[in-house]
Amino acid sequence: MSVSRISSRSRRLNKTQKLSVAGVSTLAAAAVAFSLVPNDASATTEPQAAAAAAPVAYTGSQTQSLKATGLSQNTTAERLAKTADAAKAKEEAAKKKSAAKAEAKAKAVAEAKSKAAAKAKADAKKRSAKKASRAADRKPVYANNLDGWIREALSIMHEKKIPGTYEGLHRNIIRESSGDPRAINNWDINAINGIPSKGLLQVIKPTFDFYHVKGTKHDQYDPVANITAAANYAADKYGSIDNVDSAY
Repeated sequence: MSVSRISSRSRRLNKTQKLSVAGVSTLAAAAVAFSLVPNDASATTEPQAAAAAAPVAYTGSQTQSLKATGLSQNTTAERLAKTADAAKAKEEAAKKKSAAKAEAKAKAVAEAKSKAAAKAKADAKKRSAKKASRAADRKPVYANNLDGWIREALSIMHEKKIPGTYEGLHRNIIRESSGDPRAINNWDINAINGIPSKGLLQVIKPTFDFYHVKGTKHDQYDPVANITAAANYAADKYGSIDNVDSAY
């Protein structure tokens, strides 16, 4: 065998040896790795559980970001609270305004009713005054004679509810005074006693004063005052002047 062949074989052996060594190393590494694998699945999760249980470490930028987020949340909460307060205050103000408006309206309605009532009362008073004025304007004017005196006396007697008729008055007036309002009796017992009978129906002063009708003159010689007083006396004593046919 030559030296060159020996050298070539030596080189091949060396290469084969190297491959063998590499293979052995690989197998050894695989065996080591296999020996490190746990026998059950729980052993596999322990590092994960340990990692999960371990405290999280935040960087400076992460800490600032979290703080900023917290501040932002606080600010948002404050804004929401302020917005809610503002809305509540606005609602209360609206309610107060509405209540004040309703109260003002009710007050205005009451004042309007009061004014309307006052106006109606004033108008009624004016109408009453006008009616009275028209009635006064329509007041009849009686003639200044026996017929006029009797008719005016009858009007007053009717108002005062004193009974009597035109015929009864006229009949007694003619008998007592012949229709002379200034007639006076100076010879009978009344005259002797100092209280002579006077006027159309010849009444004495005490009788005239007691039965005088309000609204007429306080004068025995006044025709209307004399007739109404005498008729009032006759109504009290005889029921009506119509029932008198002689001295009374």
